[in-house]
Amino acid sequence: MDFVNANGLKKDSDFRNVYKRGKSFANRLLVMYVVKNNLDINRVGFSISKKIGKAIVRNKVKRRMRESFRLYSNDNNLKVGYDFVFIARIPISESDFASTQKSMINLFKKANIVRR
Repeated sequence: MDFVNANGLKKDSDFRNVYKRGKSFANRLLVMYVVKNNLDINRVGFSISKKIGKAIVRNKVKRRMRESFRLYSNDNNLKVGYDFVFIARIPISESDFASTQKSMINLFKKANIVRR
């Protein structure tokens, strides 16, 4: 089973809980909400508005965000027990994978959830 989908936030109530109880961090490309979940896993959800572009662009952005999260968390770089919601900002549609990944890592460091 796909790593991110297996540990994903799917319900609207899950997203609302993270928005309400979570702390937000932002940079030029992404906004990240994070909250402790008292589980042994990290769960993640992605939000890409129609302002980003048409379906093809939104899907590409979502794939890049999902892969960035997967690569970084598979290397055991993240502390465990958090729910994340990532919201794409409009400039992300013009950026490449490396920029998206760098932006996400920057948010993890801002939130102080990087191991080390």
